[in-house]
Amino acid sequence: MCGIVGYIGSKEAQGILLEGLSKLEYRGYDSAGLAVYNGETIGVNKSKGRLADLEAKLSTRSLPGNLGIGHTRWATHGKPSDENAHPHTDEHGMFAIVHNGIIENYIELKEELIAKGHRFTSETDTEVVAKLLADLWDGDLVSTVRKVVARLHGAYALGIISEYEPDKLVAVRLASPLVVGLGKGENFIASDIPAILKHTREVYILEDGEMAVLTADRVQLMRVDGTPVEREVMQVQWDMETAEKGGYDHFMLKEIYEQPKAIRDTLASRLKDGLVDLSKEISLTKEEIQRIERIHFVACGTAYHAGLVGKYVVEKLTRIPVEVDVASEYRYREPIINDRTLFIAVSQSGETADTLAALKEAKKQGAKVLAITNVVGSSVAREADDVIITWAGPEIAVASTKAYTSQLIAIYLFGIYLAQVLGTKEEAELKELVEHLLELPEKTEELLQPEKVKVVEQFARDIAKHQNLFFIGRGLDYAVALEGSLKLKEISYIHSEAYAAGELKHGTLALIEENIPVIAIATQKALYEKTVSNIQEVKARGAHLLGVTVEEDTELKKSVDEVIRIPATMDLLAPVLTVVPLQLFAYYACVERGYDVDKPRNLAKSVTVE
Repeated sequence: MCGIVGYIGSKEAQGILLEGLSKLEYRGYDSAGLAVYNGETIGVNKSKGRLADLEAKLSTRSLPGNLGIGHTRWATHGKPSDENAHPHTDEHGMFAIVHNGIIENYIELKEELIAKGHRFTSETDTEVVAKLLADLWDGDLVSTVRKVVARLHGAYALGIISEYEPDKLVAVRLASPLVVGLGKGENFIASDIPAILKHTREVYILEDGEMAVLTADRVQLMRVDGTPVEREVMQVQWDMETAEKGGYDHFMLKEIYEQPKAIRDTLASRLKDGLVDLSKEISLTKEEIQRIERIHFVACGTAYHAGLVGKYVVEKLTRIPVEVDVASEYRYREPIINDRTLFIAVSQSGETADTLAALKEAKKQGAKVLAITNVVGSSVAREADDVIITWAGPEIAVASTKAYTSQLIAIYLFGIYLAQVLGTKEEAELKELVEHLLELPEKTEELLQPEKVKVVEQFARDIAKHQNLFFIGRGLDYAVALEGSLKLKEISYIHSEAYAAGELKHGTLALIEENIPVIAIATQKALYEKTVSNIQEVKARGAHLLGVTVEEDTELKKSVDEVIRIPATMDLLAPVLTVVPLQLFAYYACVERGYDVDKPRNLAKSVTVE
């Protein structure tokens, strides 16, 4: 999500840190900063905007010294600003820290620290860590860091320096990547290998719950409880381009594999006592929610497909009528909008021109507006009354993957929250749904195991020579089929269409011929028999079929040529898992056809014109 670099040695840290951060720019960011110990004090310089903005500040106020940490921030808690940029310090500047991840219990910690007299200057969750270091200081940096992380809930990669012990750089990891680079008379930390690849190819990859204590001449690894850790040094063989992709061949593949983390991060800090707590993000009162008569999901492309899932979810949980519109069509059909309408804009970038225009029109007509977006401070976020940020982190590939699954998670959270407020579902039922939500990251990881991926890859390579392909499904499976079809045509240029399986006899069946590939999705129990019947109709006409179903299903394999099974979950949550093999399918078909995965022709990542 963000970029971390740290250095301790005999060279000037500022140049090394800036150079390292520049190698992480591909990750996306909205502010940057450095903290360097100059022999007497820790100097901090940070700026909203690009690295060039920070460098301009440093040209008039540089930071000399041989120990430092740097950061590029992708805003989650608090808008992009100088104040919210990292590094953060305690009031007296004795500690400086950089942080990737999310501190889920930061509000509780912040209130505790304010009560003790600590003053906060940012809106971030990260600042509590700096204040905690000062509050819990016991005369030993490593011991104090251990006490601090014992108080933290959530995900973090931390880089920490202190005036008290300026011969040390401490790093800690939990569910957020962090590597240690080994040099001669110097050592490094970074959130990703490209930041330090110019200086060393020898690294340790920290694992969850581990710390590294760096001096200029030594690196000591341990668990956060103090238990020493022994690990072989990893020799990096990648070139720089490959390193930026974390060893993956393409950004799209990297982002597919980042989905378990994106799901965890989007769930983080939004669950309390087994239910959903959006009270810090949603200003709608109970009375305002009770007045809602209709909900409009409005979006484009992949975000529109997330809205289609949202229709099923919100209607099922709340019984409020939901419409889903393509943003470019919404304004021109003169939709019925009033002050009892809730307009939900879904946009990965928050800058999608059609979605923004539709949002403004709905707002003008009195609707309340909720934005679901991946970018804090984006146009859509600024225009909306309320915002749910999807903490997917930067998405580089044009074809969206982790942004889509994060949008689904945000929609589930909002749907459950509405049901809680309205009392349309029993609390026990909603708690069960939340329990299954929490299992999705691990189940997504299961789908990314080599044996599962191999089946998808082989089928994709087999059909890559075809020019036409069909997806079919019913209910939520149809909504996911539309997204799978879009992914395939976006990057492989295979003509692909998705159909509601029940519509086959109303015209589409005429297009089915010998050996034409069809991907059939059958995860919804209430519609399973109907879907299988439709699959058999397609099979009888010679189609080559890949079926997607759930683990316990043993019947579908009788009607298809290959089967992919997703881990068992509630039918309502299945789209989060079902889409993963479809993303991989599109990816491998594109690779087989030899096209540019990350930059498909004629397409842009953010569509900012109508």
